[in-house]
Amino acid sequence: MRAEEETTRQRIADRLRDDPAPAGTLAREFGVRTATVFSHVEHISKSLDPSDEQLLAAPPECRDCGFTDFDDLVNRPSRCPDCKSENVEEPVFTIE
Repeated sequence: MRAEEETTRQRIADRLRDDPAPAGTLAREFGVRTATVFSHVEHISKSLDPSDEQLLAAPPECRDCGFTDFDDLVNRPSRCPDCKSENVEEPVFTIE
């Protein structure tokens, strides 16, 4: 399939097979909102053949205290539950 015929979701999946990326970077590259990228990533994770590929997510991390034990890896938390800082790094996604 040619690149211009692929859906945004397919292009995001192909991009994540090549190189890990946070949702904000993917949103800028594909011209969509970050929330839309999170939705696409969640759907991609469900549609992959688990015997062949899997979506991996490096957890978000608080830049102030280093907290990484967030409940939901497929969203960007608004603040750290530990120190309440809003300085939280986005999760990074990849397909392996």
